Amino acid sequence: MNVFVGIVGVLVVVGAFIFGCMKSARNMILDEQLQKECISKEEWNQKHRGYGGNILGILMGIIIFAFAFSFVIIPTGYTGVKTSFGQVSANTLPNGFNLKLPFVQHIEKVNNKQQDVVFGKSKISSETSERNAVTFKGITVTYQINPEKSAWIYANVSDYKNNLIGESLVGSAIKTTSKELTPTDVTNRGILEPKVRDEMQSSLDGKYGKDVIMVSKVIVKEAAFDKEYDEKIAKKQQAQMDYEKQQIENKKNIEKAEADAKVKKTQAKAEADATKIAAEAESKANKKIVSSITEKLIESKLADARLKHGWITVKGADTVVTKDK
Repeated sequence: MNVFVGIVGVLVVVGAFIFGCMKSARNMILDEQLQKECISKEEWNQKHRGYGGNILGILMGIIIFAFAFSFVIIPTGYTGVKTSFGQVSANTLPNGFNLKLPFVQHIEKVNNKQQDVVFGKSKISSETSERNAVTFKGITVTYQINPEKSAWIYANVSDYKNNLIGESLVGSAIKTTSKELTPTDVTNRGILEPKVRDEMQSSLDGKYGKDVIMVSKVIVKEAAFDKEYDEKIAKKQQAQMDYEKQQIENKKNIEKAEADAKVKKTQAKAEADATKIAAEAESKANKKIVSSITEKLIESKLADARLKHGWITVKGADTVVTKDK
């Protein structure tokens, strides 16, 4: 906007100057002709009318050009910091149209939106709580400048756009955090990144003051161990997998043994129950047989046996003599 107004002012000045030059050249030609015709002074003044208009056009162009340096439009998400002869004003300017003295005051636009500072090529070497060497890469920090602190940042931080969050501060936060984590946790972004963010926020509060810079997120794309440790981890993971596999096999065997035992127990119980039932049936049958035996039945059976085998019984004697038929 300022550039456009300035260009308009320059064009007005240049146009008025060119128009004046063209009119002067035309008047010189007319002057020669009029001198030959010996015109009066009044006629000469009438001929030179319009110089005032040229001067007015030049003055208007200068005013428009100066006005181009007399205002600044601050967009949404920014605050303005005004300086007068190098002196920074403590009061920040709001969004929208703001006036300033041309060529005397300067207004710096400070970005208060969320911004990313990327350390894409940087490698930060550290170690875990178990002293395992680890390297971090692909770090991105998302931060925001408090609008109320814009003037302080501009006045106190040299080249704040590039130096507000430095690589050394980020590296320190990551190293401090990683030394508190185990090898398993240091590669877990869900654990690592929030802790690095908190550590970085604490460092920024100590450097610039509380609530000056707010860190909203830290991204660590890669955390890699050395080759020797990776081999150890691979072996450990394989051993863990083997152990889990064996545990599964053991569980299956136990379950199978328990199932077999239940089957055998069920079968044994069934056999015992069958035996018990058979014994009870036999006992009942025997009881019926015993209860049915009487002296008359015994004598009848004996009589039948004598007849069948030809036994001869001498009554009254101590012995029984048998004789085959």
